[in-house]
Amino acid sequence: MSIRPFRDIKRKKTKVIKVGNIKVGGDNPISVQSMTNTLTTNVKDTIKQIIDIQNEGADLVRVSCPDENSSKALREISKNVEIPVIADIHFHYKRAIEAAENGASCLRINPGNIGDKKKIHDVLQAAKNNECSIRIGVNAGSLEKDILEKFKEPCPEALVESALRNIKILEDQDFFNFKISVKSSDVFLSIEAYRQLSKATDYPLHVGITEAGGFVPGSIKSSIGIGTLLLSGIGDTIRISLSDDPVKEVKIGNEILKSLNLRNRGVKIISCPSCARQGFQVIDTVKILEEKLSHIKTPITLSIIGCVVNGPGEAAMTDVGITGGRNGSNMLYLSGIQTEKVMTKDMINKVVNEVEKKASEIKN
Repeated sequence: MSIRPFRDIKRKKTKVIKVGNIKVGGDNPISVQSMTNTLTTNVKDTIKQIIDIQNEGADLVRVSCPDENSSKALREISKNVEIPVIADIHFHYKRAIEAAENGASCLRINPGNIGDKKKIHDVLQAAKNNECSIRIGVNAGSLEKDILEKFKEPCPEALVESALRNIKILEDQDFFNFKISVKSSDVFLSIEAYRQLSKATDYPLHVGITEAGGFVPGSIKSSIGIGTLLLSGIGDTIRISLSDDPVKEVKIGNEILKSLNLRNRGVKIISCPSCARQGFQVIDTVKILEEKLSHIKTPITLSIIGCVVNGPGEAAMTDVGITGGRNGSNMLYLSGIQTEKVMTKDMINKVVNEVEKKASEIKN
C-alpha cells in the first residue's frame, strides 16, 4: 500500500547518458552517489567502503585520483565492485587518461583546467575509446580567473558561464556523453545557478550542495537545496556532501528522494515524535526497527504511532502499522486493517516478521 502523492513532480526532460550500466537523465530514476574518503591506493579499504556505500543504496561512487598510483589502482578496484566508479580528476590530463583506461565509468573534470586543446582531445579520445562518460564539475570555490575578474565574486551567472564554456569545449570535440554540476556551499547560490543552467541546456544535471558541513547541518542544507531543485523538476543524479561517513550521504540522499516520492526503496517509516500519551517507547522502537529492517530493499510503508490520536489514520495508509494502546496492548494493522493486539514485549519481532512477509509477497 502506497500513499498517493498530493502532487506529482514533473521532471525536466534531459538528454540520457550512461555511466557504466546506469542511465542518467531523461525518464530514468534519479541516481544517488557518494564519494570514498579512503586513500585510493589502499585498494582493500577502498573496495570495502565502496561495497558499504552500494549496500546502503548508492547507484554510483566517486574516487579521487590525485596521482598515477591512484588512477592505476582503479583497475583492481573496478574489477571487485559492481557499482560504476567515477574518477575525480582536477588538473593533470594524464590522470584522466589513466583512469579511463583502468576501469572508470566516468571522469569528473573541468575541461578548462586540463590544458591546451591537444590535452583535452587526448582525454576525450580516451573516454570515447573506453565508453567513459564525463561530468563537468563547476565549483564556486575554483572558478576560472577571468570569470572571477568579470563577476568580482562567485555568483549564479559566473557558475553558469563557466559551465557553458566547458560544454562548448566538449561539443567542439564532438563529445556529448556528459553531465554537469554547478555547486556551491551556499544554498541560494546553488539553487539559482542550477535553475539558470537548466534553462540554458538539456544535458543531465548532477545536483548537490558542496562542502555542506557535518552530518546535521550538512543534511539540512542539502535537503533544502537539493529538495527545492527536485521539486522544480531539476536534477538527474544527486550527491550529499557531508563531513562524515560516506554511507550516511547515501542514506540522506535516498531519504530525500523517498520523501518526494521520487524513489521507492526500502522501508519508509512514518512515526510520531512521542509524548506523554504514548503506549510504548516510540523513539527507541523506531531506532531498533530502522536497524533490523535495513536489509529490506523492497518498498514498504510502516507506521509507528504511540497512541490512538493519529495512529489509526496513519495505519490506514501504510502496509504495516502499530498504534499504541493501554497496559502494553497495541494494535497491529496490515494493509490498513486492524488485525490483532500485540503486547509491547512482542511488538518488535512481530513488526519485523510482518514487514519481511509483506516484502516477500511484493517480490513474488
